[in-house]
Amino acid sequence: MSPLSVLRDAWFFFSHNLAAIARLCLPLLLLEATCQALLAAQLGEEANPAYAILLGVLFYPLYAAPLILFVDARSNGRDLPGSALLGAALRLWPAFALLAGLSTLATLLGLSLLVLPGIWIMVRLAFAELLLVLRGQPPLTALQGSFALTNGRFWPVFACLAGVLLPLWLLDWWTLPSRDDSLLWVLQQAASGFLQLFALVVLYRLLMLIDTQPAGQDNRD
Repeated sequence: MSPLSVLRDAWFFFSHNLAAIARLCLPLLLLEATCQALLAAQLGEEANPAYAILLGVLFYPLYAAPLILFVDARSNGRDLPGSALLGAALRLWPAFALLAGLSTLATLLGLSLLVLPGIWIMVRLAFAELLLVLRGQPPLTALQGSFALTNGRFWPVFACLAGVLLPLWLLDWWTLPSRDDSLLWVLQQAASGFLQLFALVVLYRLLMLIDTQPAGQDNRD
């Protein structure tokens, strides 16, 4: 399981389906960023960041679930309309929102103790969303399943996520405009969120590689 080959394969899919992914996810990302801007304007600079995190948890399943279903359908030679993908996302929303909330809380708790525990938790929970959407697992079972899947595979998963998210987080920090320029801030946040969705494509590719391994084989590359 070479991280470079995983990233290459995921990028090939993402770049060749860029327009379809943008049509599916960008409107909701723009809506989320607009709501974040309105929330910040309403509550002011001293607002508790928990409000913004909660808003993100509520919106995230609405574009992450359709993307996961889209990647799975295209990877298996099927072409589902956007309305079907969004409808499926709405049905999954209660469970996905609960999962996103639990994952976010666990990661933030780890980060509040030390940075490394937060990173460890984020990597160990990386497959939970895919297990919930693709295999219909309830939130707690999906969290447990992700822990099981990352046993012996921590470093390949970490390398793939770090290779995607660290450059994008740096780009987000470098390009972040002032909140006073609301329109530019909304556009930048939507674009940044869209690029970070590439991580889901990478994780899907990783999951498919794990599924093809013989039972009991432990990948420690």
